[in-house]
Amino acid sequence: MSDGSFGLTEAVSIALGGMIGGGIYAVLGVVAEITHAATWFAFVLAGIVTSCAAYSYVRLNELVGSEGDGGGGSVTFVQSFTGNSTLAGMIGWTLLFGYVGSMAMYAFAFAEFSVTLPAVPESIGGLALRPFVSVLVVAGFVALNLLGARATGSAENVLTSVKVLVLVAFGLAGVGYALTVSSDPVSVGASRFTTVSPIVAAAVSFVAFQGWQLLFYDQESVVDPLETIPKAIALSIPAAVSIYVLVAVVTYNLAPEAVQTNPHTALVDAASTMAGPVGLADAAAVVISLSALFSTGSAINATMFSAGYFAKGLLTDDLLPDRAGDASASGVPTRTLLILGAVTAAFTAYGSLSAITAFASLSFIVVFSGMSGLAVTQRASERITAIWPAVGVIGGTLSFALMLYHLYTAERGTFVTVILIAIAVFFVELLYFEREILEEEIPFLDRDSGPDVE
Repeated sequence: MSDGSFGLTEAVSIALGGMIGGGIYAVLGVVAEITHAATWFAFVLAGIVTSCAAYSYVRLNELVGSEGDGGGGSVTFVQSFTGNSTLAGMIGWTLLFGYVGSMAMYAFAFAEFSVTLPAVPESIGGLALRPFVSVLVVAGFVALNLLGARATGSAENVLTSVKVLVLVAFGLAGVGYALTVSSDPVSVGASRFTTVSPIVAAAVSFVAFQGWQLLFYDQESVVDPLETIPKAIALSIPAAVSIYVLVAVVTYNLAPEAVQTNPHTALVDAASTMAGPVGLADAAAVVISLSALFSTGSAINATMFSAGYFAKGLLTDDLLPDRAGDASASGVPTRTLLILGAVTAAFTAYGSLSAITAFASLSFIVVFSGMSGLAVTQRASERITAIWPAVGVIGGTLSFALMLYHLYTAERGTFVTVILIAIAVFFVELLYFEREILEEEIPFLDRDSGPDVE
């Protein structure tokens, strides 16, 4: 792809497509389980904290760019403003695990919607079909990326337009149904506004708001990135929040029982309800299911591509072991893609949707809060107004704490799993990034057994 091939339209498509691409289909049910009719309010809260984090990213990117380094993402920001490669690497690993969690979440949702299609059984020979479909779709997109496939900017415009149009049409049709057919009052969950459940649900939904970050890792392909990226983010985040709010209100009010009993595919039931009076219930359900497959599949592919290049950047900076791939390879190293695919497949096969979503959201909360905190430290710059990064830090910290509390009290198994994974990842990171110190402190450690150190 030639330099500067993405204009504002393509940049908005990438950012909005990354958020709408699979998040609403995968996250809506999990969020609705926590806060019910106030699901839309949770998305608004998450959108506010995300906007503050995005402000921090934009301003830090401008500061790095003004120093002649061309801008960058989370890892570049930490390296530039702290000079701490260990901290930068740990942020990079956290973000990479967040991407893996996102792909696992999309693959889980892909399979959930697959088994809602006519003639597709939920099990074969007594074995649930969902895990097999999830693993197969991950394997398929790993193979596709190994072939070098990627949607161009123009194709991404089309893909995003289709996904957005389907969801907007769904939302508007639901509003029309509520106003003309349904006799029940529209519930907005006002009674929950004074409780912590919307904040907890907002924390869970952070994974659905991470797509805008992708722009910072492909700046060489964006026309005038320091001007185009802020505009694209300013347009895409409010648009994503608006669509999430519309879909959340419609789904909860048209399919309240489905939200309680089968929340992961409640959109299908809502579509059937609104199309029922005109005899198109089954057709509407199929359209939503196919749209979900299209959107989640597209999200897996885009995230796999971006995560692969992000990992390659970590390899180049010696922030990942050499065994994870060849940084000098053309495109994404094959071994890197295979590792990403294998870890994603394991997550999506053995995890629950709520556990995967919680893990990925916590990863992004840590990164978002960290970048907001980094922006606060740079508040002396004329480019940064400290209040917005401060809101990002406070909102992210509160969300992180409340989400852990919710998992501990309501989903103890998920809480234990997330904590164990976090501890394991932390110690692996320390073993890698502090390996020189460990080699000095532990004489019998084989210096040749680890990755090469310059």
